[in-house]
Amino acid sequence: MPGAGKSTIASGLKSQGYEIINMGDSIREEAQNRGLEPTAANLGKMMLELREKNGPGAVAELVRNSIEKSNSNVIIIDGVRSGAEIDILRKCGEVKLLAIHASTFTRFGFLKDRGRSDDPQTRENFDERDNRELGVGISSPIALSEEVINNNSMTKGELVSAASEKIKSWI
Repeated sequence: MPGAGKSTIASGLKSQGYEIINMGDSIREEAQNRGLEPTAANLGKMMLELREKNGPGAVAELVRNSIEKSNSNVIIIDGVRSGAEIDILRKCGEVKLLAIHASTFTRFGFLKDRGRSDDPQTRENFDERDNRELGVGISSPIALSEEVINNNSMTKGELVSAASEKIKSWI
């Protein structure tokens, strides 16, 4: 779910030399190409529009070319949100899913502190975003994950370390 710590892990793993592809960045890039402000409303609407027009795996299709062109043996994909996206990613190679869990209270705090342009600043906006994410199928990748990390009381360093150890065990 948004704000659980996926991007924190991705940032930490990038500093360890892993290649990172962020699904949300592909949406933000598409918004920029269309001349749209990267607000939560615009990005959410565009994500839904892309899925409606191009199918539930549309966002994975946006990053597929980057994956296929990569020379890396391991690529960390940040932000998979549906089973259809997993299916598309599996066409590019082996896929292992790591779910990051945090309570709604914890996630809301993380998102407010993060300060990205599309992060909710009210509980109402947070709940709307969660409902939109659930509507596109985010519960499927969470349920299908090989491993889960609970991020309710970890430091950033502990979170990145836990993820790194799990990923290394898969390689």
